[in-house]
Amino acid sequence: MIKKIDRKVVRRRKQVRVRRKIHGTASRPRLSVFRSLKHIYAQLIDDERGMTLASSSGGANVVAAREAGRQIGEKALEAGITEVVFDRSGYIYHGRVAALADAAREAGLKF
Repeated sequence: MIKKIDRKVVRRRKQVRVRRKIHGTASRPRLSVFRSLKHIYAQLIDDERGMTLASSSGGANVVAAREAGRQIGEKALEAGITEVVFDRSGYIYHGRVAALADAAREAGLKF
């Protein structure tokens, strides 16, 4: 009998593996991405204090992801943040995740 591996478990393993290596600070926060079927979310997180510095969200397509990336980039620049650490949260860097990251770079963030 073939056992099917749960995609959520696989993504969680990737997420934990990456979080061991990257860490957000106040000067260089972590840009974390969460993707659901209906929305995409981005947060700037200071892991030292455990605080969310800025957040943005959008709909379920690439255009909405670009808009969310542009918004998070603008909010970061308003807060005086220019460099971030990108955390794709175990998702493949493709489609909506890549569109959000590219739009954040165009808005002025460096990562």
